[in-house]
Amino acid sequence: MKSVRLLLASLCLLSIPATSWALVGPSQDGGGLGAHTVMLLKRSGKASGFCTGVVLTREIVLTAGHCAHGASDLAVYLNEGGAPTVIPINGSVIHPEFRADAIKTRQRSIDLALVRLSKPLPASLSPARLSSRQSVSTGDTFRIAGFGLTREGDGRSAGTLRSGTIAARAPLSSILLWAEDPRHGGFGACTGDSGGPIFSEDGSEVVAVTVWSRGSGGKQCGELTQGALIGPQRGWIDQALTRLTR
Repeated sequence: MKSVRLLLASLCLLSIPATSWALVGPSQDGGGLGAHTVMLLKRSGKASGFCTGVVLTREIVLTAGHCAHGASDLAVYLNEGGAPTVIPINGSVIHPEFRADAIKTRQRSIDLALVRLSKPLPASLSPARLSSRQSVSTGDTFRIAGFGLTREGDGRSAGTLRSGTIAARAPLSSILLWAEDPRHGGFGACTGDSGGPIFSEDGSEVVAVTVWSRGSGGKQCGELTQGALIGPQRGWIDQALTRLTR
């Protein structure tokens, strides 16, 4: 119970955004993508934060590895019909090739994790279809969704699922999607969007999971979004699912 109270305390920094800007930059409501997407609350010692996750089953959620790494408490937060609910996580598997210091040390890292809920998600949430796509091409467009900040540095601008279009750019990679706003309007992932789905353009399947973002002029959001490609990791995801459901 104490862990749940601590996680709920982290929500004091969040409120519903007053505008329709999300991720950062012009976006739209998450719409039907909300059936496959959840918010994750995280505490690491005295620090707290949040991520986004992708529903794989009613008890298993896919997210970024750094969202689960080092967590002393982790839970899914739901707010259906104005009734807040916290579902604690009681198990997780982080990809063996995840490196927490990869950005600093410039190491290869596969930033993915699966987490197991202590009880099933409500029936209003359903599993997302995962892509088997092994690569992308420059200019391919995708639909990204997340609960993250709509204004960089403002925790109260987070908490509502929003989505928008991003397009693949160079460098092309066998494990990563590099993407940007095709209209160059400053749209892209921000704090709290990590672990969220990057869908195919039609929203039918998850092609990647958001893991990192960068902005212009020293900012962290809105210029470049990076995602871990799902297709090359399908074998590991299936193994982790088996491990967590035993």
